[in-house]
Amino acid sequence: MTALSLDALPGYRRRIRIEPGAGMVRALLEDDIHCMVVTLRHDGQTVLGVEAEMVRAPWTTCPGAKAQLATTFTGQPLAEVTARREKKANCTHLHDLAVLAAAHADDAAPTLYEVLASDPVQGARSLEVRRDGHVLHRWEEQDGVLTAPPAVAGQSLLTLRDWIATLSGGEQEAARLLQWGGLVAHGRTIPDEVQNYAANMPANCYSFQPERAAHALRVGEKIDFSAGGRDPLERFDTER
Repeated sequence: MTALSLDALPGYRRRIRIEPGAGMVRALLEDDIHCMVVTLRHDGQTVLGVEAEMVRAPWTTCPGAKAQLATTFTGQPLAEVTARREKKANCTHLHDLAVLAAAHADDAAPTLYEVLASDPVQGARSLEVRRDGHVLHRWEEQDGVLTAPPAVAGQSLLTLRDWIATLSGGEQEAARLLQWGGLVAHGRTIPDEVQNYAANMPANCYSFQPERAAHALRVGEKIDFSAGGRDPLERFDTER
């Protein structure tokens, strides 16, 4: 039986585009509650500068993370721009974009990732990641437990780290992006009043650190891209 296309279902949408150039690489992300851009400038070996832009972000404290990102990665070898470097001190989304940008700094052409997650129906949802239009992974989930494909069945998104580490190259990168997107997508089903207090959140990112969480306020436009109208990152297409 052919799997149902997720494009036709209501749910979460995220696009990430990585654009390499001479002495720089730019990574862009947009989903329901985020629209962010990171530009790494480099000499082929070392990060010479980091610029970040937040068009949409969910907390009043988020813009301060732009300076933190520059502090974290400026002067570092491109090979050491990794997920292990001070992620919780940063905006996790800016940090992820910086890591992706560094990994693709030598590419000859742009890369587009699309992450789709259907809204749960009786606890069931489907998750998919595409690279340049081609499906790399599709997972089925029931009540928080993955049921397909067999390689991930019985696990949850939170327990996939070891399995993802067994993958190579582009498949590993795509699986990690699907894992991250699938976790963020849960926010669509959580009432706003539960999400609006940063002090109640684990200290997993820049805004949720105790010194900022106490006064962080929820802000920012939410966009349901699955409802139509426009696609994530469409606002940047005129620049290309």
